[in-house]
Amino acid sequence: MRLQGKVALVTGAARRVGRSIALALGEKGARLALHYNRSKREAQRLAADIRDGFGRDVAIFKADLSDARQAARLADAVVRRFGALHALVNNASVYEVNRFGQTSPRDWDDHLDVNLRAPFFLSQAAAPRMREAGGGKIINIADWAAYRPYTDRIPYCVSKAGLIALNTALAKELAPDIQVNAILPGAVLLPDDYPPRKRAAVIRAAPLKRLGTPRDVAEAVIYLIEGGDFITGVALPVDGGRMIA
Repeated sequence: MRLQGKVALVTGAARRVGRSIALALGEKGARLALHYNRSKREAQRLAADIRDGFGRDVAIFKADLSDARQAARLADAVVRRFGALHALVNNASVYEVNRFGQTSPRDWDDHLDVNLRAPFFLSQAAAPRMREAGGGKIINIADWAAYRPYTDRIPYCVSKAGLIALNTALAKELAPDIQVNAILPGAVLLPDDYPPRKRAAVIRAAPLKRLGTPRDVAEAVIYLIEGGDFITGVALPVDGGRMIA
């Protein structure tokens, strides 16, 4: 599927990896629906950058994806604005430290609601719209930690493992009209306050001996949308080889 003129929705688009994905899609000619929850100013700035830099049709959409009803309504809002929906990138994510023994039911629900439940209900709402448009692509941004879990982040890692299972289930459910694939980023954006010693250890642990960038993830999204017409149900690591180290 060529992105030129197609409508793509990116959740959590305003910042970090989501911003890079949205910019890459805009560069390829997509008409952009940019979702945000609290980052309205950043979403407005991104929309202006895409409009001014690439001349694309772009709009921003607010939704609290922890509310399944808002997640489901987001696809309809995009179709009302653009007239169609061809690609969905489920990027929005909660990523918090939750130490074992101190994790609350609310901590658990916060991660599962946004990282797993929202992609399901948004995909469920988007799929009929994609079929009306002749087919589509769904890309789920998971994490290599779904297979190699981090300490102190059990709810997050479990939510991403569930997203990989959802990815496979959706790929079966929505074939042949809609292809569904996941990307498993590794170390592409470390926290700003990450200690230099730990940063160096992360680099040493990767066979490619460097950190990735949000653009690496964005390029994988482009590949799976534009070059992945015979690919579905895949979980693609973008991790500098950490998965095999």
